Amino acid sequence: MARGSLRPAKDLCSDCGLCDSRWVAYVRQACAFLHQQFERMEERAHGRSRHLANEDELYFGVFQRMVCARRQSPLEGAQWTGIVSSLGERALEQGLVDAVLCVQQSPSDRFTPVPVLARTPEQVRAARVNKPTLSNNLSVLEQLPGSGIRRLLAIGVGCQVQALREVQASLGLEELYVLGLPCVDNVSREGLQTFLESTSRSPATVVHYEFMQDFRIHFRHSDGSTETVPFFGLDTPRLKEVFAPSCLSCFDYVNAGADLVVGYMGAPFAWQWLVVRNDRGQRLLDLVEAELELQAVTSAGDRRQAVQQGIEAYDKALRLPLWLAELIGFFVQRLGPKGLEYARFSIDSHFTRNALWLRRHHPEKLEAHLPSFAKEIVSRYRLPKP
Repeated sequence: MARGSLRPAKDLCSDCGLCDSRWVAYVRQACAFLHQQFERMEERAHGRSRHLANEDELYFGVFQRMVCARRQSPLEGAQWTGIVSSLGERALEQGLVDAVLCVQQSPSDRFTPVPVLARTPEQVRAARVNKPTLSNNLSVLEQLPGSGIRRLLAIGVGCQVQALREVQASLGLEELYVLGLPCVDNVSREGLQTFLESTSRSPATVVHYEFMQDFRIHFRHSDGSTETVPFFGLDTPRLKEVFAPSCLSCFDYVNAGADLVVGYMGAPFAWQWLVVRNDRGQRLLDLVEAELELQAVTSAGDRRQAVQQGIEAYDKALRLPLWLAELIGFFVQRLGPKGLEYARFSIDSHFTRNALWLRRHHPEKLEAHLPSFAKEIVSRYRLPKP
């Protein structure tokens, strides 16, 4: 059977790339959508699993340190200030690793991902800006044998990291560092086009976008202009099923297996949220910490009512008129959850939605597929009847 022709997870496959490599034989035990193995993964990567009685670890996983950061001198062309790109560049420049697994883009399409094993800082910088589509990052593991790469920094999202951790011991590496991105709601390239066309005023010129802490989607266009759209103004009926089934059945928003996580959702607007999970993660952060402006994490507001209302609105596929969406967004931005409470809002919203999706589409998987921390979070809310 040819590599890549086997997809044991079937419709839940996230195209992480392991099936496209010589490690395909490990897929049935490594795939995040066949087996949820958070405790095993956390114990291997961090020396222990998360403490569910600790509210922060319940939500955010094992960690040593959380901080908000931004580069003092933003990296030109980066999606935000360029912390992730800088980490990859410095890891190569300072000899911590021989290569960085990152994602460049197709010359013909800015949103088509092209995973690479970058050997130079220039190749890492060419990977800046997120590509919010399914990406077979682990396929490039095929290039490791005979490459001379003994120390690797892998940048990836949760499903990729879960599979990578399961095959880590068989890769023949002396050192593996994992830089994780919080990830939710990826799409196929066709699904992305549907999202852009239904949401942006100029889908053909969007360079990148992000769902941000101010409850708005921020688009940047090729002419340098920006556009924002309130979350509450999305065309929910059209977009309800556009996200990949893998993402609708995922409970690893915060990338629990990474050494260091860099994302936006637990930080104030225009800052990034950094979660150091272990000593290796701190070693990565040491590469760039002197270049960063730091501040402590904060938390404000109460997410619970907004989450409960959002469950019902999503389930009914409501679409609000733009004037009402703007009005709701105005008040939620000023009075709603902020900092870590916003991160909990986002996790609660997606975990409840995904549990409901699984219950309706794969009821046979529901009990085994929800990790213990997700079960606890979901239990705090009322889900619509099947």
